[in-house]
Amino acid sequence: MELTLLGTGTPEGLPRPGCPCAACAVSVGPRARTATSLLVDGALLLDLTPGAVLAGARAGHSLAGVRQVLLTHPHDGPPVELPPGLPAAGRVPDGRELAVISGHRVRAVPMDAPGTGYEVTGPDGSRLLYLPPGGAPAGTDGVVGQRPYDMVLADVLGRPEALARLRASGAAGPTTDVIAVHLDHDVPPGRELERRCAAAGARAVPDGTTVTVGEYHAVPDLPRRTLVLGGARSGKSVEAERRLAGFPEVVYVATGGSRAGDAEWAARVGLHRERRPASWRTVETCELAPLLAEGGPPLLIDCLALWLTDAMDRVGAWDDAVWAGQGQKELRERVAELVAAVRATRRTVVAVSNEVGSGVVPATASGRRFRDELGRLNSLVAGECEHVLLVVAGQAVVLKE
Repeated sequence: MELTLLGTGTPEGLPRPGCPCAACAVSVGPRARTATSLLVDGALLLDLTPGAVLAGARAGHSLAGVRQVLLTHPHDGPPVELPPGLPAAGRVPDGRELAVISGHRVRAVPMDAPGTGYEVTGPDGSRLLYLPPGGAPAGTDGVVGQRPYDMVLADVLGRPEALARLRASGAAGPTTDVIAVHLDHDVPPGRELERRCAAAGARAVPDGTTVTVGEYHAVPDLPRRTLVLGGARSGKSVEAERRLAGFPEVVYVATGGSRAGDAEWAARVGLHRERRPASWRTVETCELAPLLAEGGPPLLIDCLALWLTDAMDRVGAWDDAVWAGQGQKELRERVAELVAAVRATRRTVVAVSNEVGSGVVPATASGRRFRDELGRLNSLVAGECEHVLLVVAGQAVVLKE
């Protein structure tokens, strides 16, 4: 089954008309995207968009052989006129199946948001799943088949949990080719788009690309160990959470505890919880070595700076006399144990830590001690990670890959 992506953007397209944002400003030439529209084997058109005939011609395909036009969502852009010769656009009711004269079978998959998803089975038996913008399957009963889909086209960046659901149900497997569509100006085009897609195990392609359903395309795997550094409110936690958003299960390790009576801390914790998918499990602990030694789903550790605070509390490192005695030795032993656990773990791990060495020199000896020890801890953990990022003003800078 051959698929041509006539467009890969949101219904408004990219750049959005009249939008002055930075992403739209650079979405020109090959980075420009029209509303998502798919041409399957020259016979089935999923979503009719402005300029579909011209887009097909640019990709080397005529729409003269189209036998069925199906819509996934109400069109919010400019009015679309039906090109001459095309059949009237329609929609398959949820749960129903349509047989196309070309030999394709199309089944409508119910969504949890307005719109319709379509499962398309080609004459050769290959299968693809196409989801509308902002949509995810309403349940797993309608998408779990005898084997995973060969291809999934979905709003991967806008609804990463949709992909997580498909993976959890077995509808998307390791060999499923995941293509991000309905791309908007929330993510800058170019390397940042590629990085975000790769983190979700997906890829983005330019408008007009023709792909073969069932043909394997290797996507860069998410590194097994990633360290995300950044200053206060830099966006480091958001970046870390984003890198695991496409996983069906994640254990969120909160090293800061609940801090009873601290309203400001409770508000911070609440914001983090609201961002996280409901399927994630939270563990509040600073005992990281046992978790790293266990098997299981990915770990998101937030953060190492709070782990170090707890470790220094336990050994009395804030007191100069204790530090000069056994405190320094005991802290180094704890750090060495953690670093060894990071080195030996077989789990996927994303750890967050503060970068504090570039700011104002702390006024107290204990403050300077914490700054120095955190710098050492970050360096040691980074040395055991395949991937290290520094987040500055919400922008992720790759330090190691």
